[in-house]
Order: sequence, then structure tokens, then C-alpha cells
Amino acid sequence: MRRLSIVKRRIGLLASGEDHSDTLIALQHPPVYTLGSDSNKEYLHFHKEDAPFEVHQIDRGGEVTYHGPGQLVMYPILNLRYHKEDLHWYFRSLEEVIIRALKSTFFIKASKIEGLTGVWVGDQKVAAIGIRGTRMIVYHGLALNVTTDLAPFKLIDPCGIKDRGVGSIKAILQKESNGREIDDRLLMDIAYNSLVEEFAELFQLSLDISPQPTS
Repeated sequence: MRRLSIVKRRIGLLASGEDHSDTLIALQHPPVYTLGSDSNKEYLHFHKEDAPFEVHQIDRGGEVTYHGPGQLVMYPILNLRYHKEDLHWYFRSLEEVIIRALKSTFFIKASKIEGLTGVWVGDQKVAAIGIRGTRMIVYHGLALNVTTDLAPFKLIDPCGIKDRGVGSIKAILQKESNGREIDDRLLMDIAYNSLVEEFAELFQLSLDISPQPTS
């Protein structure tokens, strides 16, 4: 995957000291289930050989989640030595970025829940966080459900949580507006711009946006 090669290259440059600049990769994945490095497979409601989509175990923390079209995924690659050398602070800061974006742009009141990870609107999880840190160089990141088809989440216990649901920005806005039509592409663009802006502000970064080839 091109994204993985970019991430590995950026991590290598940061680790070697050849480049000190931070990187933020934003994308949408094709439908896929990913499991953290120590995930419990009991949270899958299917046998891997019968999976409806590809299933990959990757080197982030956390349990199983789903990625797919309509979900905005952001992979920051940062050297926390130039920010704050605290993985817990970084994790919670990513949650705060999403909470601020939902409030400032969509007037959605989101929050954290004690003892759980991610960002919540009521009892619905709208964003998941999964990171990995090596010598204070952090990667992986966040996934925000914008216009995501939520059906694939029913085949798993997302993030190992059995008693709560999953939501999306689109579903929340439609419920609040009695089901009015929403332009998916426009909603994705707005969510992207808001998240990037809030990320840059919270981490005090300037932006130099460079589109990457998708192949």
C-alpha cells in the first residue's frame, strides 16, 4: 500500500534526524477490517476466511475496527520531542481535535467517555483513535465517520466495545434535520478542512498541503 510506504519513509527520516517536519496524511480506505497488534479475535462476528472484506492485523494499539468509504482517516507522523513527550497527552489531543471540529463546524456536541477511547455523541462512537509510538515518534491516528455506511460495524464489536453503538456525522445531521438530503462529497470536504484546521491549531503547525497520487 502506498500509504504504508510513505509512513515508513517519514518515520525513517524523523528517526535519523534527516527531516524534522511533521506530516499529516488524510485519506479514505476501501472497505477493510483492521486489528491492533494485540487484538482479541472474539470481537469478530465471522471467521476470517469468510470475511466480507479484507482483514489486516497492524502495529497500532486497540481492538478491531472498520475502515471504508465516507470515513475520514488521518495519519499524523510527529516527533513528540518537538511537542510534548507524553503519549497519553497526544492520544487525548487527537480526541480533542475531533471534538473541536464537530462543535465549530457542525454544531455537534461530542465528548470523551471516562474509561473508553475515541469521540462520542451520546452513546454512539463517531471517531476511533489508534496510535503507536517509537522513541517518541508517533504514527497511525484517527478515523472519523462522516458519510460512512455503518452496516459493516455490525459484524464486529468496534474497539472491543459490546454495549454501545457507532454513528456518523451524516446520520446525526439527518436526524436533527428530519432526514433532509445531504451532499456526501461536500460533507467530506467540509469535514476534511475542519479537521486539518483544528489539528494545525491545536499542535501549533503551519500547513503546506501537497496532494499525493492515489495509485
